[in-house]
Amino acid sequence: MQMKDFIYNLIFSQRKSLTIERETAGKTPVSFTAFMRREIMQSSMKDSTLKNHLSTLRILGQYRPNVAVQEITFSFLCDFEHFLSRQNYHCNTIAKHMKHVKRYVNLAINKDLFDVSQYPFRRYKIKHQDTTRAHLTPEELQKLEEMVLPQTGTLKKCRDMFLFSCYTGLRFSDVVRLTNDNFTLIDNKIWLVYSSMKTNINVRLPLSLLFEGRAIPIYRKYRENVDTLFGVASHANSNINKQLKQLSTIAVLEKDITFHTARHTTATLLLYNGANITTVQKLLGHKSVQTTEIYSNIMDMTIVRDLEKIRIKKKKKEFDLTA
Repeated sequence: MQMKDFIYNLIFSQRKSLTIERETAGKTPVSFTAFMRREIMQSSMKDSTLKNHLSTLRILGQYRPNVAVQEITFSFLCDFEHFLSRQNYHCNTIAKHMKHVKRYVNLAINKDLFDVSQYPFRRYKIKHQDTTRAHLTPEELQKLEEMVLPQTGTLKKCRDMFLFSCYTGLRFSDVVRLTNDNFTLIDNKIWLVYSSMKTNINVRLPLSLLFEGRAIPIYRKYRENVDTLFGVASHANSNINKQLKQLSTIAVLEKDITFHTARHTTATLLLYNGANITTVQKLLGHKSVQTTEIYSNIMDMTIVRDLEKIRIKKKKKEFDLTA
């Protein structure tokens, strides 16, 4: 189903019309959900982002389908947060929905539909919870590499895609779009060159220098494919994640992994092995180094590694002095 069809189906299923003018004809004040719906329809957001905003619109419609723009108050936001909590949404999922609401309140202000003096997010603070980002160790990666899998079926391709992402840091949305055109020879070395779908940042990766070139055999294995490298649809993420759970069980990893775990693995192992954080930022295609700094769960490992280096250097120096 195309994204626009999805939007229309959502709207018609709610028996809502497409514009504020129709929905609010002869009424005041303006419906916030109608305003939000119109802005989503007119946006140029990517499909994945569009789905997230539509999800917020759907949940908001369940809570207060006809809430007016001026009714988005501090109290309303607190009550909506409690509603989401009662629905067992995680703190960070609630934060995501609140960010979306904030975006459309700001748009309403810019379009003179909301009194800026009543801005509710001046008092209401969006709450985030730090989470541990799961990553795989080199030993766990080796387990996946050495797994004997059936030649038929899709588990093998799923494993290869995941490992390719571990060794390159690509998101699922970028891996599924790769073609042979993304691979080029520079100074007789294979480089992966692509534009991130999420950020539109151009990324250039010297594959032979990343994790001893382990992504290269995977590329060579699939490069004869006519269309995309792996021949996997862009909407297959959830199915791939289900297969990754099977692989994790077979390999006895004792971890819940998703495709995005691969990207966390890339960042974690690069930082642990001494790569500069700005280098990792460029390799991952992050717009800001602050995004890269979220991989703080490796800091303890890095501290131990660095202190071990100091201890070894100190012992060597003491040995040299007594020799």
